[in-house]
Amino acid sequence: MIIVDTSVWIEIFRDKTGSVVKAFKAFVGPEDYALTRFTQMELLQGAKNEKEWRLLSDYLSTQLYIEASSQTWEDAARIYFELRRKGKTVNSPIDCCIAQLAIETGSVLLHKDQDFEQIAQIRPLALRYFK
Repeated sequence: MIIVDTSVWIEIFRDKTGSVVKAFKAFVGPEDYALTRFTQMELLQGAKNEKEWRLLSDYLSTQLYIEASSQTWEDAARIYFELRRKGKTVNSPIDCCIAQLAIETGSVLLHKDQDFEQIAQIRPLALRYFK
């Protein structure tokens, strides 16, 4: 399973040439991919207007999601806590939640966000940077 981060979806949705979508499809291939509810929230909050909100909401309602458990929250907070104690700060605690979900499910996290590179220094997080 591949979890696709918000940073990749933004690139896909901004793609005017089709090259990003083509690269994404080549990377994913026949493997299943999923989103998190955090990604759903981040994408919807970035909608420019009502029309874009509706289109995005309709599209996102058809996607597969990885859901957080009650333990996910504490484990994600622990990631943030440990990084802060090492003098490193991630830009978004949401990234800790997404990373924790990838760890819990044994998924590869496809991303374009340096926060995940920091998290991978202290957790067994399988990453692929999307170019």
